[in-house]
Amino acid sequence: MELLKGKVAVVTGGTRGIGYSIVEEYLKNGATVVLCGSRKESADKAVESLKKTNSKFKVEGIYPNLTDYKSVEEAINYVAKKYGKVDILVNNAGVSARESIYDYKVEDFDNVIALNVNAVFYATKAVAPIMKANGGGVIINTSSMVSIYGQPAGCAYPASKFAVNGLTKSLARELAPDHIRVNAVAPGVTNTDMVANLPEAMREGICKTIPLGRIGEPVDVANAFVYLASDMAAYVTGEILSVDGCARS
Repeated sequence: MELLKGKVAVVTGGTRGIGYSIVEEYLKNGATVVLCGSRKESADKAVESLKKTNSKFKVEGIYPNLTDYKSVEEAINYVAKKYGKVDILVNNAGVSARESIYDYKVEDFDNVIALNVNAVFYATKAVAPIMKANGGGVIINTSSMVSIYGQPAGCAYPASKFAVNGLTKSLARELAPDHIRVNAVAPGVTNTDMVANLPEAMREGICKTIPLGRIGEPVDVANAFVYLASDMAAYVTGEILSVDGCARS
């Protein structure tokens, strides 16, 4: 059963990790996907990898500057013009840091906010009129478990994800009359490259803090994005869906 058959999706941060898994699961469910990478090389590499998985996948890569509104607007308009619509927007691109407040550089804080918050606003602002004209759509933002619990260092990242939650809930109310649903997914510790490279003893320690007893896989998170994008979630908006194994940081 293809839950997203005939849908056109844009996924930012779609070249690796959770974003790549979201793109792959969307494609498996019948969507046409335009993934956004930070540069042409990474976008092309992701598309090539996906095509090797299934040559029939309808996917292409683009590389707008997500921290520049004009660049984002041009990218969204390009997709809408080429495919006739944008049904789904996934704001997944993000960056993290864990410096202490005593060592945190102001420019580093600004960079986190620019990509994790401003880019979500930019893409949403660009796509909302297109979705409205098409009768509706779905916007899904990537939040984090630390948006709920905070973290002991690197304050910009949880602050940015608190902001993503605020945007999600507010925009869900604002855009509901236009039949645009807005939700977020808050992943816990997930087996991306960074986590996969941790020493085994550290991974075992992390697992002990998770009631389900394991670190999440990217597909665990991607499945939540599939659900929220599909008609199965037609009456779900303004939600922050935790996918963290019941972990409590």
